Amino acid sequence: MMRFPVSFIATSLAIVAFAGAAGARSQTPSSPAPSSSSQSSSTQSSSGQASSSQTAAGTPYLVVDPLANVRYDNRYDVSLGLAYDHMKAGPSLLQGSNLGGLNLEASYWLLKHWGIEGTGRAYVGTSGAGVNPYNIQGPFVSQYFFAAGPEWLGPHNKHGALIAHAMFGGVYGRFQQDLLGYPPSAFDFYPNQIAPAAIIGGHMDLNRSAHWVFRITPDAIMTHYSTNYAPKVSQFDVNFAISVGVEYKFKKKR
Repeated sequence: MMRFPVSFIATSLAIVAFAGAAGARSQTPSSPAPSSSSQSSSTQSSSGQASSSQTAAGTPYLVVDPLANVRYDNRYDVSLGLAYDHMKAGPSLLQGSNLGGLNLEASYWLLKHWGIEGTGRAYVGTSGAGVNPYNIQGPFVSQYFFAAGPEWLGPHNKHGALIAHAMFGGVYGRFQQDLLGYPPSAFDFYPNQIAPAAIIGGHMDLNRSAHWVFRITPDAIMTHYSTNYAPKVSQFDVNFAISVGVEYKFKKKR
């Protein structure tokens, strides 16, 4: 019987074990490597998300100032407003009348602060009447003003301005239209007439854009009516008037 040395037997067993381990490794499936298309799609998705977040974070908030182009260098402007006027239809009438109407005004600017302004105003309403035998109460009366004069541009900035004016002209007062043909003396009324008038006041402007302005116009209105019946009276009356409306500034510059 042939005997093998112990070292030879140990070496043979080691070779057999190594061969078995190598065979097992070759039979274990390896995980597939990611394809280039999946890598590119994931890369594009991540880059798209990053760019969108950067765009949202970096988009500037655009602020538009509607008053940025407000200038006081226009040659013409025109305004129209709803108007109120208080008046007395007779020289000694205790009851006054509150009239409503329209106020149309236009300006022509000569210099930075000075211009010429004209106005046309119509006021209508009812008035109290003196004690009369005809039982007429609250007759309809009206006033129509036409005046012009200097205008001065006061403190101003892009938000608003204060403007003063003094206009002189005339007024047509209609007091007899609702008296049924009876004389105005029976109601302590003035007769229908054209009389001198003055309008002293100004504007409080609030700019809404380069051309459009919200305007408030308070005025003191002076009239010089007279009677044509005894006792003859000729007097100045001073009353309060106000209008609220809009102004438009034309583009032409002076």
